[in-house]
Amino acid sequence: MASSTVTPPRPDRPARPNLAFRHLRGHRSPAEFAALVRRAAREIGERVSCDARYIGRVEAGEIRCPNYAYERVFLHMFPGRTLTDLGFAPRASVRGRGARAPEDAPCAHTTRPERTTSDERNTGETGGARKPYDTQDPYDKHHDHEESDVLRRAFMTGGGATMAAATLGPLGLAHDASADRPVRRAGASEAGALEEAVRRIRLLDDRHGADGLYRRAAAPLRAAYALLDAGTTRQTTADRLHSGAGELAISVGWLAHDSGRFDDARSHYAEALATARMTGDQGLEAHAFCNTAFLARDAGRPREAVRAAQAAQRVGRPLGSPRLMSLLALREAGGWAGLADRTGCEQALVRAQALYDRGPCDSDPEWMSFYGEAELEGLEAQCWSTLGDWPRAARHAKRAADLQDPHFSRNIALYTAELADDLARGGHPDEAAVAGIRVLDLLDQVQSSRIQTMLAGTARVLLPHRRAGGVSTFLERHASTPRMV
Repeated sequence: MASSTVTPPRPDRPARPNLAFRHLRGHRSPAEFAALVRRAAREIGERVSCDARYIGRVEAGEIRCPNYAYERVFLHMFPGRTLTDLGFAPRASVRGRGARAPEDAPCAHTTRPERTTSDERNTGETGGARKPYDTQDPYDKHHDHEESDVLRRAFMTGGGATMAAATLGPLGLAHDASADRPVRRAGASEAGALEEAVRRIRLLDDRHGADGLYRRAAAPLRAAYALLDAGTTRQTTADRLHSGAGELAISVGWLAHDSGRFDDARSHYAEALATARMTGDQGLEAHAFCNTAFLARDAGRPREAVRAAQAAQRVGRPLGSPRLMSLLALREAGGWAGLADRTGCEQALVRAQALYDRGPCDSDPEWMSFYGEAELEGLEAQCWSTLGDWPRAARHAKRAADLQDPHFSRNIALYTAELADDLARGGHPDEAAVAGIRVLDLLDQVQSSRIQTMLAGTARVLLPHRRAGGVSTFLERHASTPRMV
């Protein structure tokens, strides 16, 4: 048998920060730079789920060479530069081998013996990835990077069955989650796959809404808690697993929340909060309280919304993120609006704006990539709408829809639905109908019970104006639109 030319793993090699890439980011926050990466990807027909955490891993040197999709995007963003110019290592040196001939490529379904753990396979916690896409592991001898890119595309563009399988597959526990006990202990690759599942769920929700995702996302959540029960040999991996499971519980809770399953959402948020408190994870606790406040507002419990938002602010203040505190102030404002306390609402809104104006920073949580000026305007619109100030609500809703990054299809539909309702209730039926039709045009891409409920309310308000041409068109189209089951 021919001897292998693969360089043996060197798990003790420390990561070297990528200062060149950090310099290219400039004054932008990791979240803002990630948004630029996603935009550049769309310009060339690529789809990458880049977020602040990915940028942080690149800058920390954890990702020594990007996968092929990211390579194309980065070279498009910085024409004339090579990967080396961007601070990455040559691909051959990262793989520890020269380029493969096609016939030498490994089988797409190559697996390792189940009796070994990721930590045992790789003491440096950079273990072989089971992820369908994401970063290349510099010490993984069996990872096929072209296959990674193919599976990434299948996940992002495939139908429901493909999406469900790809979402669950990376955790490697499709059968283990329902077994009497897991067959192996969890390691770094499982922790990474869990973190990637959270990112993918968020990305798909941004684009398509919650309804089509919620039931499929329950399986990865069960798998995540099975990983926790399986245990791990390293505290750092255990911390990542707990954090990842908590964030996944919040993401699944949000899918339940946005699709109108409030009891399910409350249970998932409570599970995340318990996980956070068991591990002393302040960031996760603030996130769980943040979503709990939002849910309480939507469920008609405004006083609970205020209390949860204030609890989130107490926990979140030491994290040093003004943008996080801004969002939490908006959650509090929503509660005050529900209590019809205009003064309390206005004070919280002023505080939210002042905190937002301090700008982004490296302490901003990864999950807050959705929070920009458009979201701030949209949440303020909801406050004024709750208080019955329709003209003011409509102004902020229109601004939110105009400012929203096209990447967030679901939010564009949400803000436009808010605008339609505010215009209808404010006595502008023709303009409301135009906005409503724009939302209907987006429902081919977005599945959200929240948005459909808002449109149904708008339709009821517009019924007395049905003789107007534009209103009639909206009502007819709305009546013929299939409802979520």
